Formats: sequence, structure tokens, C-alpha cells
Amino acid sequence: MNVTEWLYQFSPSPTLLILIVLLVALLESLAVVGLLVPGIVLLTAAASLAGHQHLPLPVLLAAAFAGATLGDGLSFWLGYSQRERVHRLWPFTRHPEWLARGIDFFKRYGDFSILIGRFVGPVRPIVPMVAGMLHMPTWRFAAVNIASALLWAPAYLLPGYLLGHSWDKLLALPASSERWLVTLGLMLITLGIGFSWLRHQLGRGGWVYMRLARFSRATPRRRRLWLALGAAHPRNEIPLASLALLVASLVALCGWTLWVLEHPTPALPMDRQIQALLAPLSGSWLGEFSTFMALSGDLLGIMALTMPWLVWLLFSRRIAAFLHISSALVGVGFANLVFKHLAGRARPDTPDYLMGSFSYPSAHTSTSIVLIGLAAAFMAETLPAKRRMWVYWGATLVCLPMALSRLVLGVHWVSDLIGGALLGLVVCAITRLSYQRFVHVPLTPCPWPPLVVASLLLLVARIVWLPYV
Repeated sequence: MNVTEWLYQFSPSPTLLILIVLLVALLESLAVVGLLVPGIVLLTAAASLAGHQHLPLPVLLAAAFAGATLGDGLSFWLGYSQRERVHRLWPFTRHPEWLARGIDFFKRYGDFSILIGRFVGPVRPIVPMVAGMLHMPTWRFAAVNIASALLWAPAYLLPGYLLGHSWDKLLALPASSERWLVTLGLMLITLGIGFSWLRHQLGRGGWVYMRLARFSRATPRRRRLWLALGAAHPRNEIPLASLALLVASLVALCGWTLWVLEHPTPALPMDRQIQALLAPLSGSWLGEFSTFMALSGDLLGIMALTMPWLVWLLFSRRIAAFLHISSALVGVGFANLVFKHLAGRARPDTPDYLMGSFSYPSAHTSTSIVLIGLAAAFMAETLPAKRRMWVYWGATLVCLPMALSRLVLGVHWVSDLIGGALLGLVVCAITRLSYQRFVHVPLTPCPWPPLVVASLLLLVARIVWLPYV
């Protein structure tokens, strides 16, 4: 008996499991309580157990829908009936900014705030209560509450359910694969934490930034150099984080590319071992998901995702941002063509639609890092310094599936992904360094809900009508 089978022996009965999903969904949506309950973790775990037990998916979704609807309804009633007392209740007496944030969010997005708030952690359990406090019509709240819960339930449960349903297949891995899984996981975690820490320390007010500033003021020559570097920035701030990212990623890209090109065989030893590790997954639902990611990350997919945003930037006269994002996407595309033809590296598998295309570096990986990385950077500059790290962690979690999907499809080696990631970081750093030299129009306020919907609709249309064009 393996460890997973032993753990599943302690899973609750089907009836109790459905009740747990209903209760967690209710608490996750309940005012204030939802801030304290790790709802995503609990729902994913419960959905995984349900998928392993092959519980009927409609029943599970209905339980989550009922709990979410009831939780938001109770929050709305609390705000409606206790409007004058809410601000005097715990925890708002200690954290009044939570309530203020919910009120600002509701006033900004109106009815859409109920829908959006379902998926935004900090305001999720606050917005329905605020809607009641501000006397939103009950029938309108009920309609949006039901519609948002219908979207929320599958979005939160399906990943865990599919994981539990496919767990036995996922465990059918080659021998000695645990070493590679542990190494890959530790490497990603170490790189993520290291990048997050270094970016914070190199920002204005960070420990490294302050020490360098103090060191530069010690002599007139250093002081002139420091002032000359800062003069290129509109706020006289040295963009140390972008400079460090450029230097580190460029050196790593050059070294990694030389290692790949000088290797006597087309693939490194780790490439073949990881390929054998992931080969069994191509026939599972992960293979279909990887196909979707491939269509989302090719030329037409990127055009569909970015077109609404670029049009908005152009018509709202954010010309600097428009030019830099457009140039970054064109530049990374050109760089990929140059690197691929210089390397001339064969793919592990070359389907018909990729005939004539080389493997190194992964264009999907580099392009997704440029697109998501720049979006995260533009978003982060509008936030307080303490909250920026969460934006970059979110961007990392979005980029990882795109990169790993290329391995599941078998069209890239893992070393291609590393090269693509480094190339994407180089382009991001260059773009940010150039953009920071301009006195530009702020990107806020931004009508991001309709822009997100427009991007997704264009992407769906592209996948349905223009697959593998």
C-alpha cells in the first residue's frame, strides 16, 4: 500500500464529504469569517477526495453553490440589518481599513463587485456585507449572488476534483522520479523566494538599496555616479531591481545557451530523464489542458489576449506603455527566431504544425513571461510596496503552467524552458528600464473587468475557430 492509498483510507464518507464542501463554501463566503478560513486549501482537498471516490460531480457542485449562495446571503443580511453597528464590531474596530477597502471596491464596481469579489481574496467576504450596508436592492443582489456562485463553484472545485480523479494515473511515474520532482520543486521555491526577497531589498527603501546609497555618498566621485544614474528616472530613483534582473538574467542566458549548444547530444541528461517522467501524463486530462495552453500562448493566442489592452492603452493615450508592451512582444518574438536558428536544436517530438521549427528556446515560455511579467510589473507599481510581492508570486503561478505544458506535450526539452524563461526575463528587464525613464501617464484607473472579459472571449473564439493556424 502506497502513502496515497493509506491517506485516502482516512477520508470521510461521501455524505459527510458533501456536507464539508457545503460548510466550507458557506464559511468562505461569510462576512469576516471568510478572512480567517483557508477556503481554497480546504475546498481543493475536499474536491480531491471526492474525485478519488468518484462522487457525482453535479452533487458536489450543487453543495458548493448552495454554501456560497447562503454565505453571501447571510453577509448581505448582516450588513442590511446591522448597518449602524458594523463599524463598531470586531475585527473592524481593529482593522477599519478592511471595511473601507470593501466600501471603495463596491462603489467602484457596483453590481459587478459581487461577481468580482467572489474571486478576490481580501474583499471576498466583505463586499456582500457592504452591499447590504449600502442598501443594494435585494432582488439585484440575489441575481448577482446566484450568477457569481454558479461561476465560483466549478472554478474552485474542478481542479481538485480532476486531481483526485486522475491521481492513480499521475502516480504511475518512472523509477527514481521522486529525486527530480523534489529537485525541481525546491529549485522553483528557492528561485521564487530569492527573487521576491532581492526585488524588495533592491527597491527604494530596501536594505540593499539604502546601503548602496550610503556607500555612494562617501566620496564625491561615487556621489556623482549615483546622481547620474538616478537622473534618468523621473523620481530620481535608481532602478536597481530592474538593473539587477537584467544583469543576472543576461549572464545566466548566455551561460545556459553556451552549455546547451556545446553539449555533444541534442538533449541534456536531465532533459531525457524529465521527459520520461512526464511522458505518461500526455494521455491524461493534463494533455488536453496543455493543448489549451499551447493555443493560448502562440501568436494568435497572444494577439487575442493583448489586443483589448493595447487598444485601451492607445485610445486612453497611455502611449509610453503601449509602445513598450508592443515593442517587448515584437522583440521577444524576433529574439526567439534568432536563437532558434542559431541553436538549430531538434525537438523531442515535432507535430505537423511545428514542422520546420526548432526547439531552443521555448517561445511559449519566453512570451508568457514577457506578457505576464510586464502586466505584473505595471500592476505592482500602483500598489504599496508591501503588497507587490503577491502580484509577482501570482504572475509566477500563471507562467508555470504555460511552461510545463510544453513538457507534457513533448515538444520541448526542460532546458528549452529554462532558456525561454531567461530570455523573457531579459526582455522584461530591458522594457522596464526603458519605461522607467519616461514621465508617463499613470495606468490607473483601468477598466480591467471588461478588458479581461474581452480578452477571454477573443481567446475562446480563436481556439474554437482557428485551431493550429
